[in-house]
Amino acid sequence: KAEAALMVFQDGARYLGPEIDAPAVLDNLIAAGELPPIIAVFVDPGATGPGLPVYGGKDNRSFEYDSGGDAYARFLLGELLPEATRGLRISADPALRAICGISSGGHCAFNVAWERPDAFGLVLSHCGSFTALRGGHLLAPAVRANPRKPLRVFLQTGMNDLDIVFGNWRLANQALQSALEYRGYESRLVVGDGGHSLVHGGAIFPDS
Repeated sequence: KAEAALMVFQDGARYLGPEIDAPAVLDNLIAAGELPPIIAVFVDPGATGPGLPVYGGKDNRSFEYDSGGDAYARFLLGELLPEATRGLRISADPALRAICGISSGGHCAFNVAWERPDAFGLVLSHCGSFTALRGGHLLAPAVRANPRKPLRVFLQTGMNDLDIVFGNWRLANQALQSALEYRGYESRLVVGDGGHSLVHGGAIFPDS
């Protein structure tokens, strides 16, 4: 009867799996009164595309999630969510709308909120790819150079996260957190001991 909050997960199948089991976590937090009722939308990327730069592949994940600009935000808000949430009452308040993802999906989550803070005010990124992979390394300088937007950001990475030709994931997350602090954002970076996975992110998911 009331408008629900919204949380969108990139790489949705991962977040439905045992590493996170997001529905169970959300149900428990809602039942405990720690979260309002939430409509959760689990999105997977396209199966056919150009793959990764350098490493190749045949899916569309990198193109969708690692690209900058507002193309994915327009797709999500203009095409996917209207179909996925048809008939459901969802709050338009960005403070009740979160977006989440791991790796390239974490970059995508932050980039969508950065482009459309009117639609998403909360970001949760696990091992986010804020590196030179289709331009993710440009977000930290953009945060520093622009006035603060109404976003709350939670970043997670690991001491043994990726360190490859496109950059060092831990350092990239630290650079973004530093930029957020510089501009006065309400943000937090948690660095665990692990690598490029959802193990640590899953362990702290209820708290985050």
